[in-house]
Amino acid sequence: MKKFFKIVGIIIGIILILVIGIAIYGHFKGKEMIENAKENSRRIENFESKNSDEYMEYSVVKFNKAGDFHTGFIYLNKAVELNPTSHLGYRGWIRLRKIRDYDNALSDFHRLDSLTPNFVDAPWGEDIDFLRGECYFGKKNYPKAIELFNRNIKNQKEDWADIHSFVYLGLCEYELGNYEKSISEFERALKQSKYTTESFFGISRAYYKLGNLEKAKEYVVKAEKNIDYKRDDVYNEFLNEIYISEILEFKQHLNK
Repeated sequence: MKKFFKIVGIIIGIILILVIGIAIYGHFKGKEMIENAKENSRRIENFESKNSDEYMEYSVVKFNKAGDFHTGFIYLNKAVELNPTSHLGYRGWIRLRKIRDYDNALSDFHRLDSLTPNFVDAPWGEDIDFLRGECYFGKKNYPKAIELFNRNIKNQKEDWADIHSFVYLGLCEYELGNYEKSISEFERALKQSKYTTESFFGISRAYYKLGNLEKAKEYVVKAEKNIDYKRDDVYNEFLNEIYISEILEFKQHLNK
Protein backbone atom coordinates (compact mmCIF):
# COMPACT_ATOMS: atom_id res chain seq x y z
CA MET A 1 0.00 0.00 0.00
CA LYS A 2 2.85 2.39 0.85
CA LYS A 3 4.40 1.60 -2.51
CA PHE A 4 1.09 2.41 -4.22
CA PHE A 5 0.79 5.82 -2.54
CA LYS A 6 4.43 6.51 -3.36
CA ILE A 7 3.79 5.84 -7.04
CA VAL A 8 0.67 7.99 -6.96
CA GLY A 9 2.63 10.78 -5.29
CA ILE A 10 5.34 10.57 -7.94
CA ILE A 11 2.73 10.71 -10.74
CA ILE A 12 1.00 13.71 -9.15
CA GLY A 13 4.37 15.41 -8.72
CA ILE A 14 5.23 14.85 -12.37
CA ILE A 15 1.84 16.20 -13.46
CA LEU A 16 2.27 19.30 -11.29
CA ILE A 17 5.74 19.90 -12.72
CA LEU A 18 4.39 19.55 -16.26
CA VAL A 19 1.45 21.88 -15.55
CA ILE A 20 3.72 24.49 -13.96
CA GLY A 21 6.21 24.14 -16.80
CA ILE A 22 3.53 24.57 -19.44
CA ALA A 23 2.14 27.58 -17.59
CA ILE A 24 5.58 29.20 -17.39
CA TYR A 25 6.26 28.43 -21.05
CA GLY A 26 2.85 29.79 -22.04
CA HIS A 27 3.47 32.96 -20.06
CA PHE A 28 6.77 33.73 -21.75
CA LYS A 29 5.57 32.53 -25.15
CA GLY A 30 2.48 34.72 -24.87
CA LYS A 31 4.62 37.65 -23.84
CA GLU A 32 6.88 37.01 -26.82
CA MET A 33 3.90 36.89 -29.18
CA ILE A 34 2.54 40.15 -27.78
CA GLU A 35 5.91 41.83 -28.25
CA ASN A 36 6.18 40.47 -31.79
CA ALA A 37 2.68 41.72 -32.58
CA LYS A 38 3.55 45.18 -31.23
CA GLU A 39 6.72 45.26 -33.30
CA ASN A 40 4.87 44.14 -36.39
CA SER A 41 2.23 46.84 -35.84
CA ARG A 42 4.96 49.44 -35.41
CA ARG A 43 6.61 48.40 -38.68
CA ILE A 44 3.33 48.57 -40.58
CA GLU A 45 2.26 51.89 -39.04
CA ASN A 46 5.63 53.37 -40.00
CA PHE A 47 5.33 51.83 -43.49
CA GLU A 48 8.58 49.92 -43.07
CA SER A 49 7.18 46.61 -44.31
CA LYS A 50 7.53 45.66 -47.97
CA ASN A 51 4.94 42.88 -47.70
CA SER A 52 1.60 43.93 -49.23
CA ASP A 53 -0.26 41.13 -47.44
CA GLU A 54 0.75 42.56 -44.05
CA TYR A 55 -0.87 45.90 -44.88
CA MET A 56 -3.93 44.13 -46.23
CA GLU A 57 -4.33 41.99 -43.08
CA TYR A 58 -3.74 44.97 -40.79
CA SER A 59 -6.37 46.96 -42.66
CA VAL A 60 -8.96 44.19 -42.44
CA VAL A 61 -8.40 42.96 -38.88
CA LYS A 62 -7.75 46.26 -37.12
CA PHE A 63 -10.08 48.64 -38.94
CA ASN A 64 -12.31 47.40 -41.76
CA LYS A 65 -14.04 44.74 -39.67
CA ALA A 66 -14.80 47.45 -37.11
CA GLY A 67 -16.22 49.72 -39.80
CA ASP A 68 -13.35 52.23 -39.65
CA PHE A 69 -12.77 52.29 -43.39
CA HIS A 70 -11.20 55.76 -43.33
CA THR A 71 -8.26 54.49 -41.29
CA GLY A 72 -8.31 51.04 -42.86
CA PHE A 73 -7.83 52.50 -46.33
CA ILE A 74 -4.55 54.08 -45.25
CA TYR A 75 -3.06 50.60 -45.06
CA LEU A 76 -5.20 49.04 -47.79
CA ASN A 77 -4.00 51.71 -50.21
CA LYS A 78 -0.42 50.79 -49.36
CA ALA A 79 -1.21 47.13 -50.05
CA VAL A 80 -2.62 48.12 -53.45
CA GLU A 81 0.43 50.27 -54.15
CA LEU A 82 2.78 47.33 -53.49
CA ASN A 83 0.70 44.67 -55.25
CA PRO A 84 -2.29 46.02 -57.18
CA THR A 85 -3.22 42.72 -58.80
CA SER A 86 -3.69 41.03 -55.41
CA HIS A 87 -5.54 43.80 -53.60
CA LEU A 88 -7.45 46.01 -56.06
CA GLY A 89 -10.36 43.57 -56.08
CA TYR A 90 -10.83 43.71 -52.32
CA ARG A 91 -10.59 47.50 -52.27
CA GLY A 92 -13.20 47.75 -55.03
CA TRP A 93 -15.42 45.27 -53.20
CA ILE A 94 -15.21 47.31 -49.99
CA ARG A 95 -16.00 50.49 -51.90
CA LEU A 96 -19.07 48.88 -53.44
CA ARG A 97 -20.51 46.82 -50.60
CA LYS A 98 -19.53 48.90 -47.57
CA ILE A 99 -19.15 52.50 -48.69
CA ARG A 100 -21.36 52.68 -51.82
CA ASP A 101 -18.56 54.54 -53.59
CA TYR A 102 -19.55 53.28 -57.02
CA ASP A 103 -17.22 55.40 -59.14
CA ASN A 104 -14.05 54.49 -57.25
CA ALA A 105 -15.15 50.86 -57.00
CA LEU A 106 -15.50 50.79 -60.79
CA SER A 107 -12.10 52.42 -61.13
CA ASP A 108 -10.56 49.60 -59.07
CA PHE A 109 -12.41 46.87 -60.97
CA HIS A 110 -11.50 48.35 -64.37
CA ARG A 111 -7.84 48.68 -63.40
CA LEU A 112 -7.73 45.12 -62.07
CA ASP A 113 -9.33 43.86 -65.26
CA SER A 114 -6.70 45.68 -67.35
CA LEU A 115 -3.89 44.08 -65.31
CA THR A 116 -5.20 40.56 -65.89
CA PRO A 117 -5.96 40.19 -69.61
CA ASN A 118 -7.59 36.97 -70.80
CA PHE A 119 -8.67 36.20 -67.22
CA VAL A 120 -12.03 36.71 -65.53
CA ASP A 121 -11.32 38.13 -62.08
CA ALA A 122 -13.38 37.27 -59.01
CA PRO A 123 -12.82 39.97 -56.34
CA TRP A 124 -13.58 38.53 -52.91
CA GLY A 125 -15.04 35.46 -54.62
CA GLU A 126 -17.55 37.27 -56.87
CA ASP A 127 -17.44 37.66 -60.64
CA ILE A 128 -16.01 41.05 -61.56
CA ASP A 129 -18.72 41.78 -64.14
CA PHE A 130 -21.43 41.00 -61.59
CA LEU A 131 -19.83 43.50 -59.21
CA ARG A 132 -19.46 46.09 -61.96
CA GLY A 133 -23.09 45.53 -62.83
CA GLU A 134 -24.04 46.29 -59.22
CA CYS A 135 -21.99 49.49 -59.39
CA TYR A 136 -23.84 50.70 -62.48
CA PHE A 137 -27.15 49.66 -60.92
CA GLY A 138 -26.26 51.78 -57.89
CA LYS A 139 -25.45 54.68 -60.24
CA LYS A 140 -28.87 54.15 -61.90
CA ASN A 141 -27.15 53.54 -65.24
CA TYR A 142 -29.46 50.65 -66.03
CA PRO A 143 -28.47 50.04 -69.70
CA LYS A 144 -24.81 49.68 -68.68
CA ALA A 145 -25.78 47.48 -65.73
CA ILE A 146 -27.73 45.23 -68.11
CA GLU A 147 -24.66 44.94 -70.34
CA LEU A 148 -22.45 43.86 -67.42
CA PHE A 149 -24.93 41.40 -65.91
CA ASN A 150 -25.40 39.79 -69.31
CA ARG A 151 -21.64 39.56 -69.74
CA ASN A 152 -21.40 37.92 -66.32
CA ILE A 153 -24.02 35.34 -67.35
CA LYS A 154 -22.18 34.70 -70.61
CA ASN A 155 -18.86 34.21 -68.81
CA GLN A 156 -20.26 32.04 -66.02
CA LYS A 157 -22.87 30.25 -68.16
CA GLU A 158 -26.62 30.37 -67.47
CA ASP A 159 -26.68 27.55 -64.91
CA TRP A 160 -23.65 28.78 -62.96
CA ALA A 161 -24.06 32.55 -62.88
CA ASP A 162 -25.11 34.22 -59.65
CA ILE A 163 -28.89 33.94 -59.58
CA HIS A 164 -29.13 37.62 -58.70
CA SER A 165 -27.73 38.45 -62.13
CA PHE A 166 -31.21 37.63 -63.43
CA VAL A 167 -32.88 39.45 -60.54
CA TYR A 168 -30.86 42.58 -61.31
CA LEU A 169 -31.74 42.30 -65.01
CA GLY A 170 -35.39 42.21 -64.00
CA LEU A 171 -34.95 45.23 -61.77
CA CYS A 172 -33.14 47.17 -64.48
CA GLU A 173 -35.82 46.45 -67.07
CA TYR A 174 -38.46 47.45 -64.51
CA GLU A 175 -36.73 50.77 -63.88
CA LEU A 176 -36.58 51.36 -67.64
CA GLY A 177 -40.33 50.75 -67.89
CA ASN A 178 -39.96 47.47 -69.78
CA TYR A 179 -42.34 45.56 -67.52
CA GLU A 180 -42.95 42.51 -69.70
CA LYS A 181 -39.20 42.14 -70.25
CA SER A 182 -38.60 42.51 -66.51
CA ILE A 183 -41.03 39.64 -65.83
CA SER A 184 -39.18 37.38 -68.27
CA GLU A 185 -35.86 38.17 -66.55
CA PHE A 186 -37.30 37.47 -63.09
CA GLU A 187 -38.63 34.17 -64.44
CA ARG A 188 -35.10 33.22 -65.49
CA ALA A 189 -34.09 33.47 -61.84
CA LEU A 190 -37.06 31.31 -60.84
CA LYS A 191 -35.90 28.65 -63.28
CA GLN A 192 -32.69 28.45 -61.24
CA SER A 193 -34.51 28.49 -57.90
CA LYS A 194 -38.25 28.41 -57.30
CA TYR A 195 -37.72 30.18 -53.94
CA THR A 196 -36.31 33.46 -55.29
CA THR A 197 -38.48 35.85 -53.36
CA GLU A 198 -36.93 38.91 -55.04
CA SER A 199 -38.27 37.62 -58.37
CA PHE A 200 -41.76 37.02 -56.99
CA PHE A 201 -41.85 40.55 -55.61
CA GLY A 202 -40.47 42.03 -58.83
CA ILE A 203 -43.02 40.15 -60.94
CA SER A 204 -45.82 41.33 -58.65
CA ARG A 205 -44.79 44.95 -59.08
CA ALA A 206 -44.41 44.55 -62.85
CA TYR A 207 -47.88 43.03 -63.21
CA TYR A 208 -49.27 45.91 -61.17
CA LYS A 209 -47.69 48.36 -63.61
CA LEU A 210 -49.23 46.38 -66.47
CA GLY A 211 -52.65 46.65 -64.84
CA ASN A 212 -52.97 42.94 -64.02
CA LEU A 213 -54.06 43.22 -60.39
CA GLU A 214 -54.94 39.52 -60.06
CA LYS A 215 -51.43 38.40 -61.05
CA ALA A 216 -49.87 41.10 -58.89
CA LYS A 217 -51.74 39.76 -55.84
CA GLU A 218 -50.79 36.17 -56.70
CA TYR A 219 -47.08 36.94 -56.83
CA VAL A 220 -46.90 39.22 -53.80
CA VAL A 221 -48.28 36.32 -51.73
CA LYS A 222 -45.50 34.11 -53.12
CA ALA A 223 -42.95 36.78 -52.21
CA GLU A 224 -44.23 36.88 -48.64
CA LYS A 225 -44.25 33.09 -48.39
CA ASN A 226 -40.63 32.79 -49.53
CA ILE A 227 -39.15 35.75 -47.64
CA ASP A 228 -36.87 33.42 -45.64
CA TYR A 229 -34.98 32.69 -48.87
CA LYS A 230 -34.17 36.31 -49.63
CA ARG A 231 -30.64 37.51 -50.34
CA ASP A 232 -29.28 38.24 -46.90
CA ASP A 233 -25.97 38.79 -45.12
CA VAL A 234 -25.53 39.95 -41.54
CA TYR A 235 -22.53 42.06 -42.60
CA ASN A 236 -23.86 43.63 -45.80
CA GLU A 237 -27.05 45.28 -47.00
CA PHE A 238 -27.37 44.48 -50.70
CA LEU A 239 -28.58 46.96 -53.30
CA ASN A 240 -31.43 44.62 -54.29
CA GLU A 241 -32.25 43.50 -50.74
CA ILE A 242 -35.95 43.37 -49.90
CA TYR A 243 -37.71 43.33 -46.55
CA ILE A 244 -40.94 41.79 -45.31
CA SER A 245 -42.20 45.26 -44.37
CA GLU A 246 -42.17 46.51 -47.97
CA ILE A 247 -43.80 43.29 -49.23
CA LEU A 248 -46.61 43.63 -46.68
CA GLU A 249 -47.00 47.32 -47.47
CA PHE A 250 -47.32 46.57 -51.19
CA LYS A 251 -49.71 43.69 -50.47
CA GLN A 252 -51.91 46.02 -48.42
CA HIS A 253 -51.85 48.53 -51.26
CA LEU A 254 -52.99 45.86 -53.74
CA ASN A 255 -55.87 44.81 -51.49
CA LYS A 256 -57.35 48.27 -51.05
